[in-house]
Amino acid sequence: MSGDVWFAILPDGEPGVAAAQLLRSWATETIGHHSGRPWLLGSWPDGQVTVGAAGARRVAVIGRCPVTADELSARAGRLRDAEDMERIAHGLTGSFHLLVSVDGTVRARGSVSGARRLFHTRVAGATVAADRADRLAAVTGASPDERILAAHLLTSPLPYPLDDHCVWQGVRAVPSFDCLLIDADGRASTRRWWTPPEPQRAWQDGVPAVRAALTAAVDARTAGEDTLSADLTGGLDSTSLCFLAAREQSLAAREQPLAARELFLATREQEQTGPAGPKLVTLRWQSLDPDNDDATWAARATAHLPDIEHVTPTPGQWPLWYSDLTALTGDAVPTDEPGPWVRDGARMAELCRLMTGRGSRLHLMGGGGDELFSSFPPHLHDYVRRHPLAAWSRIRTQRASQHWPLGQLLRQLEDRRTFGQWLTAWAQGLNTPQPPSPALVRGAPSTAWGVDLRMPPWASRDAAEAVRDLIEEAADTAEPLAAQRGQHTALACVRTGGRGLRLLDQVMSRQGLGLAAPFLDDQVIEAALAIRVAERSTPGRYKPVLAEAVRGIVPDDVLRRNTKGEYSADFHVGLRRNRAGLMELFDGSWLDRAGLIDDAAVRESLLGVHPTPEALRSLSSSLGSEIWLRARSAPARPPSTPSAAISEGAP
Repeated sequence: MSGDVWFAILPDGEPGVAAAQLLRSWATETIGHHSGRPWLLGSWPDGQVTVGAAGARRVAVIGRCPVTADELSARAGRLRDAEDMERIAHGLTGSFHLLVSVDGTVRARGSVSGARRLFHTRVAGATVAADRADRLAAVTGASPDERILAAHLLTSPLPYPLDDHCVWQGVRAVPSFDCLLIDADGRASTRRWWTPPEPQRAWQDGVPAVRAALTAAVDARTAGEDTLSADLTGGLDSTSLCFLAAREQSLAAREQPLAARELFLATREQEQTGPAGPKLVTLRWQSLDPDNDDATWAARATAHLPDIEHVTPTPGQWPLWYSDLTALTGDAVPTDEPGPWVRDGARMAELCRLMTGRGSRLHLMGGGGDELFSSFPPHLHDYVRRHPLAAWSRIRTQRASQHWPLGQLLRQLEDRRTFGQWLTAWAQGLNTPQPPSPALVRGAPSTAWGVDLRMPPWASRDAAEAVRDLIEEAADTAEPLAAQRGQHTALACVRTGGRGLRLLDQVMSRQGLGLAAPFLDDQVIEAALAIRVAERSTPGRYKPVLAEAVRGIVPDDVLRRNTKGEYSADFHVGLRRNRAGLMELFDGSWLDRAGLIDDAAVRESLLGVHPTPEALRSLSSSLGSEIWLRARSAPARPPSTPSAAISEGAP
């Protein structure tokens, strides 16, 4: 199915009926409450929504989850009330929204990572929820929020704790860890449904749970598919998914030692009597940097998958970064909030063309692997306090290989700021110069609560003040996602990855190819983050938890990789060849008219010398906001005042 995929949730009362009338003209599908009043409206492909019923109780799963209507009906029969939703959801796998309708009350939630989100607003006197904020904005006539647009100049998706702000005025996002309750009269409230696990499990004890969760996550995507496509970059994350998806066709089991073969067969026990998995097609695009070793490792992986179709466009066939940007400005941007995906818009269009042409309707990517199976530098702040001897041993090893200045590192480790104090300091430093890139100046990594993002040099004073206000407001109330800095950072990165996936999926689904990241499934996140933070990585070993979780499925010689590809060359070439188009976009830009940036400063930066991509760290975010704003605000004549550039927008 091509075109926008969306759904709205309506309360089981007369206010919901009135709201449905305003949404119905966009909808192609309707599902009712037991009362007969509309519950779900929207447009979605076959198999996207599964509903179970038992008497007056309804349960719906929307997304990728291998559950049947009969199985959901059995679960619905065990519902005592709407508060019981998570109990009857136990064992569901995949990535999905979960909803129940019980005795006039609706309860709904998305996923932990935010790959599945919910938004809500008042429509015709009732609270209506939807998975797309722009659908709600369209029905209420809402305009973009200038303060949130300014925050998107920092980075997109927004970092925690700004990530629960919605870019549309009057439309509110449901926090990822919360669910939404709507009563029959259309009144709404939120309640926590998920709490991060305490990272207390030794990594050896956590590997079986990670293996089981990741296997189930991939199986949730192969179920019912005739053809499936996947990235095969050569990195451990995407490579692991390819071997998991290709287990029926893979030679891995036959090429492993006997013990590994038995382990492989154990994971496949339930599938031996079932149908063969779908046909798998992999895609690998080649870096323009001849020293990037992704190609070497991808070739090693493909040698173990001889029965799989591998598509490898030549560099001349694969679009560069920032290509064909004018094509995006002439059509409605398919995302409901700004995103940096526009940098890769031409590549995504080519990916969809190549994979749908081979029969795929779903594409797997390795997003989430870095977030779950790496230990970010802030974990050292916790580690040195909990296990000082082990921490200093690790620090000595990493200092020797990465040349961290000891004095700078000690100052980082001595930092005792609370999360709120760190937010306040971040807000105060928004306009200070960006620190030099580690590639140019050797420095100790930050062990703070997060990254001190800076406003781009082309941001206006008003934009910077708006973002500063948002962060300072958050500093008064926001709590860290976990008590340990390392666990907090992992959770914050998971949320960023999930919301980035959500935008990419909106782009690709519109072209007939859904996008999935099994690492960002709730069960995988829970299993991985239950492992002690410091044990998710080990000096000298690359992602040891993931490597052990897929051992026996992924060949040993593929698991030996301990490097990661770098793409500065692709950035430089893409920027050089597409500089003229970028300059044109920032000559009378809508962001400039809205008073958020200075076009002249953007053009000056584009014409400067950029030794690393970090020198233009915010370009993709600003570019995404500019193209999104143009597509959402397209009157016949350009606005004459800054505020009009935003207020005249219509989804």
